Amino acid sequence: MMKKRKPGNSGLEVSALGLGCMGLSFGYGPAADRQDAINLIRSAFDAGITFFDTAECYGPFTNEEIVGEALQPFRKDVVIATKFGFQDGDSAKGLDSSPARIKAAVEASLKRLKTDSIDLLYQHRVDPNVPIEEVAGAVKDLITEGKVKHFGLSEASVETIRKAHAVQPVAALQSEYSMFFREPEKEIIPTLEELGIGFVPFSPLGKGFLTGAINEETKFETNDFRNIVPRFSEENRKANQALVDLVKIIAADKDARPAQIALAWLLAQKPWIVPIPGTTKLHRLRENTGSVNIILSMEELSSINAALQSIKISGERYPAHLKARVGK
Repeated sequence: MMKKRKPGNSGLEVSALGLGCMGLSFGYGPAADRQDAINLIRSAFDAGITFFDTAECYGPFTNEEIVGEALQPFRKDVVIATKFGFQDGDSAKGLDSSPARIKAAVEASLKRLKTDSIDLLYQHRVDPNVPIEEVAGAVKDLITEGKVKHFGLSEASVETIRKAHAVQPVAALQSEYSMFFREPEKEIIPTLEELGIGFVPFSPLGKGFLTGAINEETKFETNDFRNIVPRFSEENRKANQALVDLVKIIAADKDARPAQIALAWLLAQKPWIVPIPGTTKLHRLRENTGSVNIILSMEELSSINAALQSIKISGERYPAHLKARVGK
């Protein structure tokens, strides 16, 4: 039975794990076959997952269409999150969170998702050219109109979160967080706790690294985003193997898979954290959902954290041009 969680104080309740749908059509090599992608999303629902994450720019546009079609039979039983924030909905172009663009993006997303309201609408990346108060105001209008239920931010700074939250309460922040990237522990998590905002970690498995299936020899598809990520250079993969080795040892002790330990660790950090691992494979989906039943004791958590402190992670998580878009 899949456990439920309340990410923050907004009234949202979702499965303890969500499904990140991006990789079904964007970012990690060739897109999955459309019917296979729909089947995977429906299998996730059958496994108890009720929280599905997409964005207009995944594809662009194709991912929302797949998610909309897959979830239509049980739309009222699920929470769909999508995102706006790029010119023409294309992440290869610049940022655009002008109120007119937000409203146009939402109208288009509603059609593709085959729904009359978006449960959680994130600003995908903070746009330095549009004051966050204006963005929050535009989403507030959409909430008043009933087209959107909750407002979220992604990869935003503490200052931006506070400013937005003062105009329209922020239900959730989606940012990268895992054993492989622990930066949010410094300022972000304490701020979210103070304001009652949920946290939705993306890449909770370190873009696949924490599954143990990647090593220095791994070759990625030519259009796989990891080819340009410094942390995934051959030498950095070799240097970061110490982290995977640690996770594998804990997994062996618990009779679990490395990915399950990485997710169980995240779930143990706060009761309002809801990770959204993505996958294209049914066996990985089953493995991920199994993580909600793995309980790490306080002793296990402190020994894991002590070990994590001693491992230095090599390489930046984004190349320079993408790093410029985060933490604004």
